[in-house]
Amino acid sequence: MMDEQTSVEEEVDILFFEVGEHLYGTDASQVLRIERSLPEDLSRVELGELKHGRRALVFSTEEGESHLKVDVVRGVRPIPVGDLRRLPPAVNAARFTIGACLDQARLVLLIDLVETAKTQGRH
Repeated sequence: MMDEQTSVEEEVDILFFEVGEHLYGTDASQVLRIERSLPEDLSRVELGELKHGRRALVFSTEEGESHLKVDVVRGVRPIPVGDLRRLPPAVNAARFTIGACLDQARLVLLIDLVETAKTQGRH
């Protein structure tokens, strides 16, 4: 019984989503809800070119709620903490890219939603 409880505590719920051809993940606890996107919602060229951008991940920032446009929400799955990897500092990735994990043999970049809003408009 203790092993089952321990394994649950060592997992993080990751919400998987797509922007164009790219699959990403984020800590599901950052996402307040998923809505239809609006024209003024945030999109990040660093994530890829949106096909339609009809959905938005809604999350909290210091300034209030923010909405990130995405094409597809794939769902939430628990990922063992041991399967999550931080990106080394030498990797030239966007500031909001915080790590990676493997999902069904596919490398998935993990992003921090709050940081996507903070770095909007910066290069």
